[in-house]
Amino acid sequence: MKIKVGFGYDVHQLKEGRPMWLGGIQLEYTKGPDGHSDADVLIHAICDAILGAANMRDIGFHFANTDDRWKGVDSKVLLKEVCRMIREKGWEISNVDASLALEMPKINPHIERMQTALSEAMSIPVEDISIKATTNEKLGYVGREEGVNAYAVALLIKP
Repeated sequence: MKIKVGFGYDVHQLKEGRPMWLGGIQLEYTKGPDGHSDADVLIHAICDAILGAANMRDIGFHFANTDDRWKGVDSKVLLKEVCRMIREKGWEISNVDASLALEMPKINPHIERMQTALSEAMSIPVEDISIKATTNEKLGYVGREEGVNAYAVALLIKP
């Protein structure tokens, strides 16, 4: 059996009036991530972790922000496609561990819904998806609520 680990990171600026998509669900908040797609930083970091583990470059390579096909797209579509691509190469996702850094909104009440949405998109059990959240203790652009960061690690296996 072959085992590989990948790391993903994403950041998006927060803008007033944008929808707040995180982990495949929409949260009620006055600001949301700005980007070409729905700007779901958590899914983007997970995509990069999965692609990195499979040595298949990154999300920007496969879904360029200059391509109108991906304008406003639900990031779960991208995640499903990433999973399809790695499975074509014989890889399976063992687990994903991810962290969000943002001041508001509070994420803990939404983690189970995020896990469910991600589980459905990746076709892996909910118990194989860990999501954590932290603030930046009011420091930097995250602390000033100007942006949101996401970090993810994915473990892939090839029997």
